[in-house]
Amino acid sequence: MGNTHDTDTVFCFDAATGQLIWKHAYACPLDPKYFEGGPGATPTVADGRVYTISRQGHLFCLDAAKATVIWKKNLNVESGLEIPTWGFAGSALVEGDRVFLNMGSAGAALEKSSGKVVWISGKDAGGYSTPVPFSAGDERRLALFTKDSIAAIRAGDGRALWSYPWKTSYDVNAAEPIIEGDKVFISAGYNHGAALLKLNGNAPEELWENKNMRNHFNSCVLWKGYLYGVDENQLRCLAFDTGEVKWTDRDFGKGSLMVADGKLIGMSEKGELIIAEATPQAFKPISRTQVLTGRCWTTPVLSNGRIYCRNAAGQVVCVDVSTK
Repeated sequence: MGNTHDTDTVFCFDAATGQLIWKHAYACPLDPKYFEGGPGATPTVADGRVYTISRQGHLFCLDAAKATVIWKKNLNVESGLEIPTWGFAGSALVEGDRVFLNMGSAGAALEKSSGKVVWISGKDAGGYSTPVPFSAGDERRLALFTKDSIAAIRAGDGRALWSYPWKTSYDVNAAEPIIEGDKVFISAGYNHGAALLKLNGNAPEELWENKNMRNHFNSCVLWKGYLYGVDENQLRCLAFDTGEVKWTDRDFGKGSLMVADGKLIGMSEKGELIIAEATPQAFKPISRTQVLTGRCWTTPVLSNGRIYCRNAAGQVVCVDVSTK
């Protein structure tokens, strides 16, 4: 997704060649509020459909093959939802017959087939992360970062089951919670920090809290008992159970990362693609390649032996990392 001349466009490219297959456009302001502007949420693809969200609340369900509109809505117009300062940014979560959104006070749910509203939690501005599903017994729940807390929401009816206060400057709770068994890791930037909570019924218990991991927007990755993520403007590894710092790389910048095959795939803020061992012993780069220029905050994507990277100007590069 991108924005040019106050027009959002959803693009579909051939993954092997980059050739444009289709595009879908609609009017939406760029709104460059302290950054380049444009869409904040990535498209969600499920069951042959593509679900997209604009910063202003335009929701589209498109046919993934043809880009025809199956349904569309604008919840902030139809339901009077408040738009967050930097617009809606959480991607749609598609599960079962529903689409879950971080819109409203603590989420909303729509029918996947029609876009009909199933429930909306409230009209206040929400957080910027994507809902994370988990189970408690036989009940399906959502972990949701609101503007000032982490909350557990019952997926069936939107009922709030518990919440834990997490107030961050400018209401920027943007990184997804990480759930492992009965534990939930949360983190936020602006020098707020991170915490590990244990779920005891409907009353979360804090196991630790510190400022060792301050995720501005890119979420950490949990791998074999250790958290790898961007602490404000540096790459860092933490022990999941204690929050202890294992190593720090201060040259990375804000950037983003993912983990695959026991390796960190990181994209530095300045466009350097870095592959490193995912180990708590030390930061051990395997390769470093400058693939883009400009600001790069988008998470790299690995698929079928290729890594796709994008910068804020909308340039996309495909790097072949397959063995031949």
